[in-house]
Amino acid sequence: MSVRVGDAADAPSFQRAALPLLDDAQLRSNVRHATNVITLKRAGVVNEQHDWQQLRSAASAIKAHTLRYLDHYLLQFEAACTAAGGHVHWAADADEANRIIVGLIKGMGGTEVIKVKTMTSDEIGLNKALEAKGIEPHETDLADMIIQLGHDKPSHIVVPALHKNRQQVREIFMRAMGLKDLGDNPEDLTNAARQYLREKFLKVKIGVSGANFLIAETGGVCVVESEGNGRMCLTLPDALITVAGIEKVIPTFRDLEVFLQLLPRSATGERMNPYNSLWTGVHAGEGPQQFHIVLLDNGRTRILADQEARQTLHCIRCGACLNACPVYRQTGGHAYGSIYAGPIGAILTPQLFDMEHSQSLPYASSLCGACFEVCPVKINIPEVLVHLRGRVVREQQSAVNLESMSMRVLSRIFSNRRSFEAAQRLGQFAQWPFVSDGWIRHLPGTLGNWTAARDLRPLPRQTFRNWWRERESRKQ
Repeated sequence: MSVRVGDAADAPSFQRAALPLLDDAQLRSNVRHATNVITLKRAGVVNEQHDWQQLRSAASAIKAHTLRYLDHYLLQFEAACTAAGGHVHWAADADEANRIIVGLIKGMGGTEVIKVKTMTSDEIGLNKALEAKGIEPHETDLADMIIQLGHDKPSHIVVPALHKNRQQVREIFMRAMGLKDLGDNPEDLTNAARQYLREKFLKVKIGVSGANFLIAETGGVCVVESEGNGRMCLTLPDALITVAGIEKVIPTFRDLEVFLQLLPRSATGERMNPYNSLWTGVHAGEGPQQFHIVLLDNGRTRILADQEARQTLHCIRCGACLNACPVYRQTGGHAYGSIYAGPIGAILTPQLFDMEHSQSLPYASSLCGACFEVCPVKINIPEVLVHLRGRVVREQQSAVNLESMSMRVLSRIFSNRRSFEAAQRLGQFAQWPFVSDGWIRHLPGTLGNWTAARDLRPLPRQTFRNWWRERESRKQ
């Protein structure tokens, strides 16, 4: 199986990738400002929702139920979509999805496509696959267009260009659009994007979209967005191709009531999305006259089989966990090496790879729990992170692995009172050459990796057990 998550398989470890980003003061300022704005807006609209916790619980229950009977709901969606005039394609991995989509576009004689924001297409590397076959993709979401024109990579799930400020966007637009003069206020930048895209909307006859939700009951597809570009891509082309992960299905149309209250508040701090587009199959004389949907696995069924980590597939891609995460706020999204950044990326990306790649990501967290507190579908991300760390340790165990050897030695020491007390006495004696002003600031060898970023208190001269023994002996 050719599972792909962007270029994550070839990305350096999180620790290595984060170091240069921590020195980029402008990037960190941009990320901090943007996440602060979104977090404050979110808090305002969430606090006014009196049944917020009940909505979270309802969404979590719907997702859990759907995943338990996922095969049933996917087949129900296929039947309903086909009955409405749509065509359903199944893709086991990224390569198969790309082959299907390229084949459809070539079969229609297309050389260009306009795209609605879709992270799933970034996951499978669709743009590269299209360009390799002479098909030009045009991103129409403003942030995605900035990333494409700037030859950059996304840094956030909802706001991919969050790491860029207005001056940097202005420079990208002037260079890519051939503009001699352009202001850097939002109106100027938006007008430039509008002029650039208008021709594409009117000329290109094939659209590509993702999906926020697939409705099993009706065979319908729902896309939510804030700019209106999605509505143009979903209505003007002659043909529409949607690519969606199999976990996007929900049972009934009524279930949207829950998710359409949670998603906008969590994602952008809005009470509702300005544009909520729903379509079912094709309709004569209205919208695209060909509709194809590619249902993508790409490692998802393996996640489904892991009962402890299955909740990862509850994600509705709101990005709230990124905005709340102290690690993400310091590094931005590029350090994760994946199109899925932040806490959700730290658990989703390595699992899609079946832990073959991105093994450093479960450690890119302080386990503070902020991500769990803000997740609208109650994914216990810290719990999954600990579970995945356990998998990494178990799968990396080796007789010559220093960490594994150390843990085995410590396990034996801690399992016996006498060996534990002997280790305490040895540690008390051995630590003093490294104690300065009441702190251990530098340790030798591999232990120096710990003190490179931390100061330690030395072991006390007297253990609690010895203190207790002395206290009891004095009573006697």
